[in-house]
Amino acid sequence: MEAIKNYFYNYFMWISLPKRIEPTDIIEICILAYLIYHVVKWVKTTRAWTLVKGLVVIAVFWFLAIVFDLNVIIWIIKNTINVGIIAIVIIFQPEFRKALEQLGQKNLVKSIITFDDSKDRVEKFSDHTLGQIVRATFELARAKTGALIVLEEDISLADFESTGIYIDSLVSSELLINIFEHNTPLHDGAVIIRGNRITAATCYLPLSDNMQLSKDLGTRHRAGIGISEVTDSLTIIVSEETGKVSIAKGGKLIRNVDGDYLRTKLVDAQKKTNEVKKLKLWKGRIKNEREVD
Repeated sequence: MEAIKNYFYNYFMWISLPKRIEPTDIIEICILAYLIYHVVKWVKTTRAWTLVKGLVVIAVFWFLAIVFDLNVIIWIIKNTINVGIIAIVIIFQPEFRKALEQLGQKNLVKSIITFDDSKDRVEKFSDHTLGQIVRATFELARAKTGALIVLEEDISLADFESTGIYIDSLVSSELLINIFEHNTPLHDGAVIIRGNRITAATCYLPLSDNMQLSKDLGTRHRAGIGISEVTDSLTIIVSEETGKVSIAKGGKLIRNVDGDYLRTKLVDAQKKTNEVKKLKLWKGRIKNEREVD
């Protein structure tokens, strides 16, 4: 018991509150708290959470070894920690890459740094395309025909297009229904839509490795969630077993949506009102606003 008291006295006697707290100190505390919260929140959804629990166990053993002067254990931990850090970086490289991709997709970064402002100047796709997608989706749902439709937004899906077959055709409900028809050459895989055109079909998408997903989700749903985790795309999934329609966005799955909800999400993906808002900010109501609408 005396050894524990001496340990706390020797190692924690330097801890004391500062005599004066500056505004910058408060800002630093808020920033660090925000970062730590989001790092912990992210880690809990990945395989790294198991690693963190293992590191906590090692830290407890290290603490006890220092308190009771267990020199052999201290020596082993000190000589393996450097190698262990390198091994962690190698093993969990996909998770670190995913974290950086998610950081780049945050609205905070987009609002500060504009990488490509030209994409927001026009709508992503027309109202006609929107209607054709909604119609095809629920025609496929009524027939219980599985489908996976990915709509590109700001992040390019060119890498995933190369895994499929290029089509480069205007979006139509008849074409989408025919692509996903059973026993046709293009029915397996995902369709990628850029703007008003179907760019490719039978595309392979990355599967989500989120351990918190429901076990009753099949490969199609996991692929839809997977592509939404690494890009900002909107993915429409039609279940072959139940005929239910789901939407994947930002790594989250919204299940059993109806036509009105799907249309609302597609309108958001259009980014149709961005130009109107920018013009109103400077000039009030513009003459050609009716044409933009």
